[in-house]
Amino acid sequence: MSAIIDTRTAAERIRELANADFQTVVGFRRQLHRHPELSFHEHETAAFVAERLREIGFTVRTGVAGTGVIGDLAGDKPGPTVMLRADIDALPIHETTDLEYASVNAGVMHACGHDLHTACLLGAARILAKMRQYLSGSVRVLFQPAEELAPGGAAPMIAEGALQPSTVAAPSAVFGLHTWPRLPAGTIAVRGGVFMASNDEIEITVRGQGGHAAEPHLLSADPVLVAAHILVALQTVVSRNRPPETAGVLSFGAVHANGATNIIPDTVSISGTLRSMDRQWRHSALHRIQTLVKNTALAFGAEADCEVLEGYPVLINDQASADFVRSEGMSFLGSDKVHEAPLWFAAEDFARYLEHLPGAFFLLGVNRPDVQVTGLHTATYSPDEAAMETGASFLARIALAYCHKEVVTESK
Repeated sequence: MSAIIDTRTAAERIRELANADFQTVVGFRRQLHRHPELSFHEHETAAFVAERLREIGFTVRTGVAGTGVIGDLAGDKPGPTVMLRADIDALPIHETTDLEYASVNAGVMHACGHDLHTACLLGAARILAKMRQYLSGSVRVLFQPAEELAPGGAAPMIAEGALQPSTVAAPSAVFGLHTWPRLPAGTIAVRGGVFMASNDEIEITVRGQGGHAAEPHLLSADPVLVAAHILVALQTVVSRNRPPETAGVLSFGAVHANGATNIIPDTVSISGTLRSMDRQWRHSALHRIQTLVKNTALAFGAEADCEVLEGYPVLINDQASADFVRSEGMSFLGSDKVHEAPLWFAAEDFARYLEHLPGAFFLLGVNRPDVQVTGLHTATYSPDEAAMETGASFLARIALAYCHKEVVTESK
């Protein structure tokens, strides 16, 4: 028996509304995909979202953290507030899909599915607006800027009242989704506990003495050689300083030495990222990295600075909330449509909300039946739009079920 109501009426109504609204939601997604905007520059996107929410009766707040949008809807019955979140920014990638609704903004693309996330949440909002009589409580929909740019848009949205009461009570739980090309459309995956990694950006500058490549013996320190030793030494942070039961990755993707075949440069810069699934090891590893960089450089007679841009925290799903998503997914979508999500070393700004509220972040399958969808952050990423009917309807289901569950629990 569904936790949402004593009959199947509400579930059937959700499916009916999601099906009837599917082409509208597809239209939303294509409009957003055609006009992507980078982090903290999502002005047209925010205006589009706000207008769609006002049309269906949400109380709307704009300009949160610059371009964030918050919409509140009170149900016809008293109860708690549940928050649903989507991210709205795009990536600096030149699209090569040849879709008729491909990006018209050169060098900018929704290559991570945020257009689909936003359309799904707008679709869920439309369903909920038509089902207020079933809603025992309130729903807050949050459209967040700058998920792709650390330190991200979640922290400033929280600082500007995203989790505070307004026309509705403060939210007591938060849920969100992310497209996942490794599962077919119509499916979801969820994981309780630690799910996604923290991400910290590391910028190293090595300073030595430049000069003629034929005369390295006349230099106090060759920064290129020093940089190489630093890179090798830093790998011991993972191989020798990380507990074996702790997941972590340290990678460097950019090394810049502006010399030539006959020129040793004065400086070398190195850029990389630390990913961790453990809060404690994350901070000890960052300290170890800074110590190794400084001391390795000193050992060669050079100097080095290591700056850390702290990114998103480890994303830890509340176990009870993840179990709730799994249970509702099996009831609403079918047990064969619900999977266990793997540990994912990507990072997500949603983690910041979970530091304040119980909730869960889950994956929405978007792979096509006819062709394998390319990975996230690629110029050809084209998720199956059929997944949006599942995304919109299931977000609405979660909101209604959560509020009903809390009211029933409180009354016992």
